[in-house]
Amino acid sequence: MLREIRIKNLGVIDDAVLELSAGLNVLTGETGAGKTMVVSGLGLLLGARADAGLVRTGASKAVVEGVVQVGPEHPATLRALEAGGDAEDVLILARTVSAEGRSKAHVGGRTVPVSVLGELGELLVAVHGQSDQWRLRQPEQHRVVLDRFAGEPVADPYGRYVALYDELHQVDAELRELRGRARDRAREVDVLRAGLEEIEAVDPAPGEDLDLRAEDERLAHADGLRASAGQAHALLTGDQDGLYPGTGRSDGLNAGDVGGHLATARVALAPMTAHDPALADLDRRLQELGYLAADLGVDLAAYLSEAEVDPARLAWVQDRRAELARLQRKYGDTIDDVLAWGKESAARLAELEGADDRADGLQIWLDTLRTDLATCAGELSAARRLAATDFGARVTTELSHLAMGKAVVKVSVARRPDPDGLPLDDETDWVRFGRHGVDEVEILLAANPGAPLRSVAKAASGGELSRVMLALEVVTGSGDVPTFVFDEVDAGVGGKAALDVGARLAALATSAQVIVVTHLAQVAAYADRHLVVRKTDDGHITASGVAAVTGQERLRELARMMGGVEDSDVAIEHAKELLGQASTSRQEAAEAGRLRT
Repeated sequence: MLREIRIKNLGVIDDAVLELSAGLNVLTGETGAGKTMVVSGLGLLLGARADAGLVRTGASKAVVEGVVQVGPEHPATLRALEAGGDAEDVLILARTVSAEGRSKAHVGGRTVPVSVLGELGELLVAVHGQSDQWRLRQPEQHRVVLDRFAGEPVADPYGRYVALYDELHQVDAELRELRGRARDRAREVDVLRAGLEEIEAVDPAPGEDLDLRAEDERLAHADGLRASAGQAHALLTGDQDGLYPGTGRSDGLNAGDVGGHLATARVALAPMTAHDPALADLDRRLQELGYLAADLGVDLAAYLSEAEVDPARLAWVQDRRAELARLQRKYGDTIDDVLAWGKESAARLAELEGADDRADGLQIWLDTLRTDLATCAGELSAARRLAATDFGARVTTELSHLAMGKAVVKVSVARRPDPDGLPLDDETDWVRFGRHGVDEVEILLAANPGAPLRSVAKAASGGELSRVMLALEVVTGSGDVPTFVFDEVDAGVGGKAALDVGARLAALATSAQVIVVTHLAQVAAYADRHLVVRKTDDGHITASGVAAVTGQERLRELARMMGGVEDSDVAIEHAKELLGQASTSRQEAAEAGRLRT
């Protein structure tokens, strides 16, 4: 609820603070005192369009601040946090309008777009005034109001309907995609199948491209490899004929292999190794070299025996590499990439080839869903029609207590034919359907006897519209916003009817915070908190210009509202009597509520 509103430099208001409470808050004051300007300030705070003309003459800017108390899980709190504002304990809203018309908005200490204030306003406050456009000017909101009134009898089939509707649209979208892409799917199948057949014909092994590259390199240089290995073996073993086979050539090396020379070196060191550990270590290293030389000679001999020149094998390897290269140009940089593409493509091919079966299954599923949705839509529509009759009767009764005794409210629940819609009642009755059902709901009003029923937003005059909205809010149990603001809901009302208006506002205030701007003492008498707006001699409202009145001060204000004279003993007595009537009315209403419970 709204706990406090501060308005500075707005119209005739210099600086005023309104401290509000739960229940019914009434704002009164003499004509022209600036009561409506308070509502204008609240409108700015809730995202209304800025008007530089509202800034007080001589001021650089107008400022409106509000302190709102909402729960941590309330949608307004969550939206404020999403916008980056602080909303731990209370939510602080602010709006400034410069004399040049520039506007700024703040939520929870964070600068935000003005549109965010508008979003929060829809969640926090419903403002009803004679010039208010109200949400019932939106046709969809008529259905929302009726569904809210109906409660569980509509909520249950509505929940099932929405679930079926969403599922139907999901299945229908998938089916449309499958059928719409049939030609593309056929082309893709051909491409995938050709690629898989090509890979299967070559039948590559993982890593085969790398293995064949190494073998190709080895076979292509077989002669050189053998010559190099033979020379190394000859040098290591001391075989001069092996060094240059068949040439008789010599490099002048001493006869004997490397192992023999290492052995001779050890013999030279042996007599002295006992006298110096360093020399003994060198001897051990010579021994290790001898072992290594012997092993290396054996390995070189084995290499020579295996390294054969095989032109036929070389030709096969090169042909095989060419086949693999063709695959790699199309399907991957390496053979492993090619095999991965083949695996993924085989899975995709299986999916595509099963698409027709999938489409047939989806069509059966879709037909079942449409049948179930039509059944549920019929149940939802029947529940709405039943609730509509009760709702219209209750609102009509409420209006009879709000100086609109001749007015009649009815709720139209209609359907629109659509050959592509849902079949209801019988196979020839096809109607348009949407996510909220098949019904087009409209709240209709005939304000006077003989007047035609028209949409409530068009049929009611300014003052009547506020009272119609009050009746709707009372009947629907205040809805989902915590605060309601009514600007001169009592326009054109007097006498006992004004008391009825006050009683209805008080009834609404039992489940929500209500703020009312009124000229009638009969309405103000029901207030839980009575605020009076007073101007100073220079025509402005200062910091002390808005004050809560209680006791004798409240009696004087009620007396002024009734007779224009606040010091008259007779008027004061009338004010006391009025407060007594309001108190008795509230007690009777509370008792009636307990009895109904």
